[in-house]
Amino acid sequence: MAAAMRSALTDHINTIIIGQGVTDFKGIFGTLTGLHREFPGRVIETPLSEDAVTGICIGAALNGLYPINTHIRADFGLLAANQLINMAAKYKYMFGGHFSVPMMVRMVIGRSWGQGAQHSQSLQSLFAHIPGLLVLMPSTPDAIVSSYAYAVAHHRGPVIMFEHRLMYDLAFNASQRPLVDDPFASRLEREGRDVTIVATSIMVLEALRASNYLADFDIQCEVIDLHNISNPDRGLIMKSLAKTGRLIVADTSWLGYGVASEVCRIVAETDPTVLKAPVVNLGMAPSPCPTAKALEDIYYPDLHRTIDTVARLVRGRVDHGVPIPSHKSMSDFYKHFKGPF
Repeated sequence: MAAAMRSALTDHINTIIIGQGVTDFKGIFGTLTGLHREFPGRVIETPLSEDAVTGICIGAALNGLYPINTHIRADFGLLAANQLINMAAKYKYMFGGHFSVPMMVRMVIGRSWGQGAQHSQSLQSLFAHIPGLLVLMPSTPDAIVSSYAYAVAHHRGPVIMFEHRLMYDLAFNASQRPLVDDPFASRLEREGRDVTIVATSIMVLEALRASNYLADFDIQCEVIDLHNISNPDRGLIMKSLAKTGRLIVADTSWLGYGVASEVCRIVAETDPTVLKAPVVNLGMAPSPCPTAKALEDIYYPDLHRTIDTVARLVRGRVDHGVPIPSHKSMSDFYKHFKGPF
């Protein structure tokens, strides 16, 4: 992510980064550290004024700049909803294509050290519902490097990037995969024969962890990184289901009226006869997020629940015979937060 942000400033002289905390010494989880000194005047700190700052970004985009607006929590993006939904998303349409609003909005999602109901929401389906907004949820180094670079260089509209805070400190293996033709496309992350797991963001990593564990018990999972929440790859999903016949959707947000519902709609409209069993969905519990860690651990799906869910679906019974590892929350495995962000 840090490389993607530095490249955006280095390769495109019209790019600016703007938002609360962008010059903080922690650099938005290390993704912007030192850039305000390296690119003076182009990394701009702002007060608490999300609506106004988003308006500034829209005006800047209309006048030839490429603004990258950063929110340390996606919840703060709600304060800019009018600008994003009524202005940025509709400007090109309302002016017959004569004007465009190329800009990026980075929104941080996910749990950390007990932030409670107003600082931990995953709002991707809310923004993906709006025509004119492109919503991406990268989960791999390939997706980050290619998607961010392509958005800055080529996409002539507003892009919202949802970034999970538990992924910032991960040590990824460098991928040797060739660059994809479409950096915004969904991706096949693992091939398998028994079940298709369509996942978003950090749930892609959880699905891969579960798949590696289940492979020892002769359950082979196919994992699809949805990546593009606005335009999922229908063909990729249906091709996988034609092989496996079973579907699990694992999202970082609530299930009702969300990404999981959209994937189910795609299957239902295209060819529901490919399914050998009802679809199973994994996501946040249908309530505001609790602050206490013990309750927060229950609120989010974990590796224990993912493995048990897959094994039940594939084996068709509760007593599936797969030993389930002990509970360990995602924050304990990926990153242990102590605050303040």
